[in-house]
Amino acid sequence: MAAFIHSLADVQTSRIGDGTRVWQFSVILPRAVVGRDCNVCAHTFIENDVVVGDRVTIKSGVYLWDGIRIEDDVFIGPNATFTNDPFPRSRQYPADFPRLVVCRGASIGAHATLLPGLRIGESAMVGAGAVVTADVPDRAVVVGNPARVIRYV
Repeated sequence: MAAFIHSLADVQTSRIGDGTRVWQFSVILPRAVVGRDCNVCAHTFIENDVVVGDRVTIKSGVYLWDGIRIEDDVFIGPNATFTNDPFPRSRQYPADFPRLVVCRGASIGAHATLLPGLRIGESAMVGAGAVVTADVPDRAVVVGNPARVIRYV
């Protein structure tokens, strides 16, 4: 089944997998890659150097910046915030952005904030509103500011 792209979305890449749905007011830049059977909800933005795996859900209000990698079967909750520049200054860009990786099967809660260059482990869960300042181990559940492991799944 071909991808569904809402008429009010601005999808500039041809690299959208079969069965993916992109909803209104979403912007996906020309070099971005989005896998199969994804759901990219309304009011989202995916920059050029971004790779999204298969069966990923990206809820409304999520912006994925250069250097971000989302593996298969990831859930990203509404308004989760990803960052890619550890020392941001207006009109001053690093040569390369640190790689932020969300591994297979992880879930990111609503309004969580992830700092640049982190690895969110396989099947990990980041609680709503958490501020993630360090790597999250596989299967860990993290909450709080700064995010701390409270248990494993």
